[in-house]
Amino acid sequence: MKKKNFMLSFAMLLVLSLFLAACGSDDKDDAAKGGDKGDKPEFLQLLTGGTSGTYYPLGGQMAKIISDETGIETTAATSNASADNVIALSKGEAELAFVQTDVVANAIEGKNAFEGKKVDNVLALGSLYPETIQIVTTADSGIGSVEDLKGKKVSVGAPGSGTYINAEQILEVHGMTMDDIDAQNLDFGESTGGIQDGNIAAAFITAGTPTGAVEGLSATEDVRIVPIAQDKVDELVNKYPYYAADTVKKGTYKLPEDVNTVAVLAMLAVTDELSEDVVYDITKAIYDNTDKIEHGKGEFITLESALDGIGIDLHPGAKKYFDEKGIK
Repeated sequence: MKKKNFMLSFAMLLVLSLFLAACGSDDKDDAAKGGDKGDKPEFLQLLTGGTSGTYYPLGGQMAKIISDETGIETTAATSNASADNVIALSKGEAELAFVQTDVVANAIEGKNAFEGKKVDNVLALGSLYPETIQIVTTADSGIGSVEDLKGKKVSVGAPGSGTYINAEQILEVHGMTMDDIDAQNLDFGESTGGIQDGNIAAAFITAGTPTGAVEGLSATEDVRIVPIAQDKVDELVNKYPYYAADTVKKGTYKLPEDVNTVAVLAMLAVTDELSEDVVYDITKAIYDNTDKIEHGKGEFITLESALDGIGIDLHPGAKKYFDEKGIK
């Protein structure tokens, strides 16, 4: 009898242990992917851009706010910016990223650089500030218009950056293609360094103004921002609605007058693997604490403009936060 009772007890314990192990496995799987039950990861990675652009220093400040407000240790990492950031999110290599509104829209729709590589697991968290397309050169370069770039060595952005697409589309409305220039794939720091050294004539730089790399160039050179004529601005905005007319203000980089150009918007995107609760907390951390952002672009990051220019679906966690705030 004792032997039978022992065997019965042992069998029941075995079944119970297998059941608990299965439950534990499911919990681990949910935690690994952010889960549907509000599981909270210990670490998050926020992809930014090159160290000489706007994304990286701003991203560092935002990562600290997220860490402080949510308790999730968040690290800002350098990258090749928008297009590469979207790809990294889609592959699960990071959880958050700075992107341009136009680039992520192209990724979701499978257009331009994302032809045949449509992304379906990246969602919007919120928009941040205008990213001005600056065609940078020097006052003595002889370049006074977009058409003057023809035949010149021109940086069109790091491989994988949204700047390349901006350059391509601006050239397009001026009746030009990349074949009409000697295109160089350089990041912002390499671009301004190349202009200073005389290795390139000009550079497309898509970033919030003032951009650190261009400010550095203005310390030693008389910087010129090549204007985009109003009719070309109108044509670009009409064809690609994620652009908006913009101005580089007089005094920026010691410019003697305002310069007409265009801008897209910087935004934060997230992987759909993060839970609703986690993304709600991240969104709240950022937009409830914009006064803690010391970077110059902080003044543009507001609750009221948080959905401007976003052409992709919001993450449910972000939507919940904006709904509570009455932002549609």
